[in-house]
Amino acid sequence: MSLSRRAVLTGIFGVLSLRPVQATPEMMDAAIAEFAKGRAIKPGRVKLDLPPLVENGNAVPLTVSVDSPMTEDDFVARIALFNEKNPQPNIAVFQLRPAAGRALVSTRIRLGDSQFITAIAETNKGELFMTKAELVVTLPACAEN
Repeated sequence: MSLSRRAVLTGIFGVLSLRPVQATPEMMDAAIAEFAKGRAIKPGRVKLDLPPLVENGNAVPLTVSVDSPMTEDDFVARIALFNEKNPQPNIAVFQLRPAAGRALVSTRIRLGDSQFITAIAETNKGELFMTKAELVVTLPACAEN
């Protein structure tokens, strides 16, 4: 049995179309719930610094800082970032240790649309703290030719 080029391409595009084009706020909530594993998430201690409006979603700078002494007894162990409208709701999880000196991470992310970004900090004691910010993107990532 031989397959035509058209049949192969139709099959490939059929499989590719099964992948969600865009995450939803519900998918982000599910990813956050999976990260939290049933623990309560408190507001506060986390600061998310990102521009409220960006012209181009290809490289959006953001910084997350957490109010923490970063001592052996009390430190931020992980910082997680989530988004609600990119193909996947999980952006990144950063592992930290007291030797870092401060709970601070900076990165650049691609955003396909205007959306909320959520940052969650987990302490070595298992406490979770959260903040979120809305970001407006005038030209989504991957929209340019």
